[in-house]
Amino acid sequence: MKTGTTLRVGNIEVAVSNLDKVFYPKTGFTKGQVIDYYIHLSKVLLPHLRDRPITLKRYPNGVEGLFFYEKQCPPSRPKWVKTTRVPKSDGTDINYCVMNDLPALVWAANLADLELHTFLHKMPHIERPTALALDLDPGPPANILACCEVALKLKKILDALDLESFPKTSGSKGMQVYVPLNTLATYDQTKSFARELASFLERRFPNLVVSKMDKSVRKGKVFVDWSQNSDTKTTINVYSLRARERPTVSTPVRWDEVQHALKTKNAGELSFDAQDVLKRIEKFDDLFLPVLKLKQKLPVNYSLQLEK
Repeated sequence: MKTGTTLRVGNIEVAVSNLDKVFYPKTGFTKGQVIDYYIHLSKVLLPHLRDRPITLKRYPNGVEGLFFYEKQCPPSRPKWVKTTRVPKSDGTDINYCVMNDLPALVWAANLADLELHTFLHKMPHIERPTALALDLDPGPPANILACCEVALKLKKILDALDLESFPKTSGSKGMQVYVPLNTLATYDQTKSFARELASFLERRFPNLVVSKMDKSVRKGKVFVDWSQNSDTKTTINVYSLRARERPTVSTPVRWDEVQHALKTKNAGELSFDAQDVLKRIEKFDDLFLPVLKLKQKLPVNYSLQLEK
């Protein structure tokens, strides 16, 4: 597939460079391996990227070098990279990249876009989130096991409200819980509901959960970040690499895996790198596929139901 400094992806020649450049010095994982990972994973990844404006997070000198976010899709992009305009509050627009196909994904990876940060909405319906997301962020010395405990408590609440939920690791310190909607929900509704869930957990488990933004109160607790449910915020996309020491990945997991990791107190059970994820795809296919397809509606008068 490689020809000189181009890579043939379907019918498109994608320019690539410095494939032997090491992006993860602790493991020797190269730029070429980053591109290869995204190519091999594209069948399950691309449906989760489709029609979503994406913020590039670029690491031109690898994970130990400087990085920068790029909201405006680079003007040097090939003509086959799709874009979408998103209005800002000041009346101007941001022309975001959209990764709807493999050539665009390879192009972005070649720009050292290690991490894929997407919105919860799809174009053109920027006011309509397709899911609700709760980001569980542990304050040291709490770790992902504390997040597991909170996630399972959250699942119990959502189950009682007849809402299915799906967990994934962040690929970094914590994890996220997604509630698929794929209906006519608005960000005002999802943010209000997410905030009520976070506050409820904080009231019930004050020694474990915090819902306030103040970082000074998070030590040893899990911050349940409800604010991600906004048309101005992006979240790490499922199957995205992370810029850590190892090429770890934001990985969908089963609820029984979350429970087992907590029971055995083994945080390592929920740490997956690129090779781990490729093996998991062979075994489980896409555990996060229901997030794209399952239709659910937020409950009415949920504040009253939560207190039962």
